[in-house]
Amino acid sequence: ILRLIDAMAVLRRSFERKAEEFADVLKMGRTQLQDAVPMTLGQEFSTYAVMLGEDEQRLREAVALVHEINLGGTAIGTGITAHPDYAARVRERLSANTGIELITAPNLIEATQDCGAFVQLSGVLKRVAVKLSKTCNDLRLLSSGPRAGLGEINLPAMQAGSSIMPGKVNPVIPEVVNQVAFEVIGNDLTISFAAEGGQLQLNAFEPIIAHSLFKSVTHLRQACLTLAERCVDGITANREHLAELVRNSIGIVTALNPYIGYRNATDVAQHAHATGGSVYRIVLERGLLTQAQLDHLLRPEALTTPQPFEPKPL
Repeated sequence: ILRLIDAMAVLRRSFERKAEEFADVLKMGRTQLQDAVPMTLGQEFSTYAVMLGEDEQRLREAVALVHEINLGGTAIGTGITAHPDYAARVRERLSANTGIELITAPNLIEATQDCGAFVQLSGVLKRVAVKLSKTCNDLRLLSSGPRAGLGEINLPAMQAGSSIMPGKVNPVIPEVVNQVAFEVIGNDLTISFAAEGGQLQLNAFEPIIAHSLFKSVTHLRQACLTLAERCVDGITANREHLAELVRNSIGIVTALNPYIGYRNATDVAQHAHATGGSVYRIVLERGLLTQAQLDHLLRPEALTTPQPFEPKPL
C-alpha cells in the first residue's frame, strides 16, 4: 500500500508540473459538457493533483486499520491452547521483522470474524480508482479530435490506433487506466460480498478478499506510474486554439453580469449565439461598456479569480 501511495505521489507531481506549465493558458471551463466560464488549463490540471493528494492521505488513514492483528486468538478468538504471553510476543516479533507497528486487537473474538478493515481499505481503493478514471475521461475528452473534437491538449502518441484509418492515434494510456479502475471497482464489490458472507465466529472468505486487495493495490500502482510516465509528462497544450475558443465564447458574458445586468447579459448571449457574433463586439455596439472597460473586465486574472466589485470600472 505504501508503494501505491508513492506511485500516486509520482503522478500527483506530474500533474503539478503541468499545472505550473499551463498556468498562463486561458481556456473555457465546461459544465454538463456546455461552455461555462473561463479558467486556466493550469487550474484544470491542478485539480487532478489535489484529488490525488487527498487520496494519498485517505490511504494512509486506511493503512492504520490493517495494522491490527488477531494472532493469539487461535480458533475463534478465545485464545484456547495458546500461552497467555503468545499474542504479545508474536506481535513484537512480527513488528520487528516487518518494521510495521502492529497492534493486537483489544477483542480477539471480534477481530477473528470482522473484515471491516478490509472493506474500508477496499472502499478507499475504489475511491482512488473512481477519481483516477474520471481524470482519464477528462484527458480523453480534452484531447479528442484532432480536428473534429475539443482538441485542447495533445497526448503523447503511444501506438497506431487503427489498422483501417491512417494516422488515427487513440488515447490508449488513459484507456488502460480506465480499465484498471473498472477492475478495482469490481474487486470492491467482491470484497463487500465476501465480508458480508461470513457466519458467526469466522469468515471463511478471506482468501478472495486478500486476492482482490492485492490485485487492486498492484494494478493501481502500475496504472499511476504508467499514466505519469507515458502520458501526463508528455502532454502539450494547443494554446492558440484555446485562446480562440475563449475569444469566441458566449460564456465570458458572465463576467459582465455585475456591470451590464443579467437581462442585458442574457440578450447579448442570445444574440451572439444566434448570429455567431462575439460578445465583445455586441457589447460595444450596444454601448453597454466602453472598450477600455471591456478590456479591463475581460483580462485573464479577472476571468479566473475572485475580484472586488467595481461599480464603475475605469
